[in-house]
Amino acid sequence: MNYLKCAVQGIAESIRFDSSIGKHSHAAPFGPGARGCLDHFLSLARSLGFRTNNYGGYVGEVLFGKGEEEFAVLCHLDVVPAGNGWTHDPFGGEVKDGKIWGRGAVDDKGPAICCLYALKMLKDEGFVPSKTVKLIVGCNEETGWACIGHYRQVAHMPDTGFSPDADFPVIYAEKGIMHVRMHFPAHKAPFKKLEGGKSLNMVCDYCEATPRVLLPEKAEELGLEIVKKKLISHGKSAHGSTPEKGENAILPILKYFANENDAVRHMIACLFDDVYGIKTLHDETGYLTLSPNTVKYRKNHIQITCDIRYPATMSEKDVHNVLKKFDVKYETIQHQAPLLAEKDSELVRTLLSVYEECTGTKAEPIAIGGGTYARALKHGVAFGPVLAEDEDVVHRPDEFISVDRVELLLKIYKTAIRRLTA
Repeated sequence: MNYLKCAVQGIAESIRFDSSIGKHSHAAPFGPGARGCLDHFLSLARSLGFRTNNYGGYVGEVLFGKGEEEFAVLCHLDVVPAGNGWTHDPFGGEVKDGKIWGRGAVDDKGPAICCLYALKMLKDEGFVPSKTVKLIVGCNEETGWACIGHYRQVAHMPDTGFSPDADFPVIYAEKGIMHVRMHFPAHKAPFKKLEGGKSLNMVCDYCEATPRVLLPEKAEELGLEIVKKKLISHGKSAHGSTPEKGENAILPILKYFANENDAVRHMIACLFDDVYGIKTLHDETGYLTLSPNTVKYRKNHIQITCDIRYPATMSEKDVHNVLKKFDVKYETIQHQAPLLAEKDSELVRTLLSVYEECTGTKAEPIAIGGGTYARALKHGVAFGPVLAEDEDVVHRPDEFISVDRVELLLKIYKTAIRRLTA
């Protein structure tokens, strides 16, 4: 078997499912695209000789070995919406110029398929793990983790493992994640409509408003388009954990109305100018980030949702103490506590040694603002697939994974799973 060729084909096929959150049904709790993608993955695993379980379309697993102790590899098959600005079909799975193009290529379908074929390589070599390896694939990582909650109800979650859904060399710490919805009163708003953003964890790349008074010169000054009496703002998408890598389309729209409305000025001061210093909170795992990613005007108030990533040694209470200074009503939509593993644990040391052996690069464990399934484990870390020098394509248009990277991942994950389950 040509494992690299098969993995590339499997990734391309998986990308062709639009597995962003869709219409709920009993058979497809996160939409038909996510269910189809899960069915494809498990069918592929069975064709490779593995036992599988599909837990109601929420989550699936591939089993390798029969040891009493378990080891988890946690991946996800759902994706964020495609967004704007693509030059390749986001769900085409095109293989061109040595790359596989499409939403999910890196986050996280590519790594999931690579882990599956790493297991196949080990199986074909006659390796028998001393532990039961559970390759768990969820369908709701980007929008709430109900898949993991369901898995805990119907199956047993291992204590130890890794998630190939972040960066190399090894992620020992992940910041806490809060998604909050704020309500800024906006009586006598200078607009009839204000709306933008598609995902809570994706920097807003499109925002539009219908002003009560249209000022073309002011719109031009702020780089706004005018289409049928509407103001259009185009930004640049990025992962919500790294808002500095994107361009938020909401801000230019707010600036257009700032002189006419106190609520708009207050929003800019709190969320963009950071007058209360929430973004100054930091520790060794980094600074707090706040990204206002969706906005809607409803019934005399502006509703805006923010993606907050707070330092791993801090608490949710620390964040609330600053948010209260904003003096606006808000509610927490979602919260995930931070991940903080011991840097010198056997798991971290083993994965570091695998990374160094396979890449020839010596490195130290790092912390990130992103959140992975690793925090669903008692002893979990994130491990790849992104290298420090890589172009950042996660949650951006023209996401891709190179064929060369697929080849490297097969080597790394095969070596890691063998070493951790021997």
